Amino acid sequence: MSLKYLSAKLAQQIDEELMSAAGAFSIDQLMELAGLACAQTLARVYDRQKYPRVLVCCGPGNQGGDGLVAARHLGLFGYQPTIYMPKPGSKDIYQRLKTQCDNMKIHTIPPSNTLDDLKTALTSSDVILDAIFGFSYKPPIRAPFDAVLPLLTESKLPIVSVDIPSGWDVEKGNAEGVGLQPDVLISLTAPKEGARQFTGRHFLGGRFVPKMLEEKFALNLPEYPGSDQIVELSQAKL
Repeated sequence: MSLKYLSAKLAQQIDEELMSAAGAFSIDQLMELAGLACAQTLARVYDRQKYPRVLVCCGPGNQGGDGLVAARHLGLFGYQPTIYMPKPGSKDIYQRLKTQCDNMKIHTIPPSNTLDDLKTALTSSDVILDAIFGFSYKPPIRAPFDAVLPLLTESKLPIVSVDIPSGWDVEKGNAEGVGLQPDVLISLTAPKEGARQFTGRHFLGGRFVPKMLEEKFALNLPEYPGSDQIVELSQAKL
């Protein structure tokens, strides 16, 4: 049976069940595992000897939290991450994840800085980790992100997107034509409907999904090799 794609509603339902009494996961656990999978994906495709400098772009929601976790792990892997937050998150968990990065001496571009500072950061980066918008995003793109996404695209740097490329509708894909066009996508839990349009290298991270939920929602997840937190998806598996 083929791997199941998730609508926004179903993705939200699975997240809620993971954190319910039945699933028993905390948001901290899920972010840690998701962020580790994101860092592993980038490291799998972009060797740190050739692509050491990673610009990690984090939105204000849970997607941004995944990005902060990934930045910390990339630092531990020997990369040189820089964090860019066009609009920092206000939740306590976001602040704690940011403090963890600060303690790792990972540089953060101050939110008050101008787009010129982002342009400068892009010229001194080798690859972008896009953790701006998650599956709850709905068009249109609003400020300040409407000015940020074009700069990321214009940089011509390779992009790894988390769960769904930023600017894409979770179900309709890049219907508006304004979303990022990443080279690599790391879907979390299961691919989203909009990812059917994606043609680059596609990985799945979500080894935390319990068998109970996998069977309940008929996700038909592939096996993860060895101790890896990620598995690359071939067209045959899709």
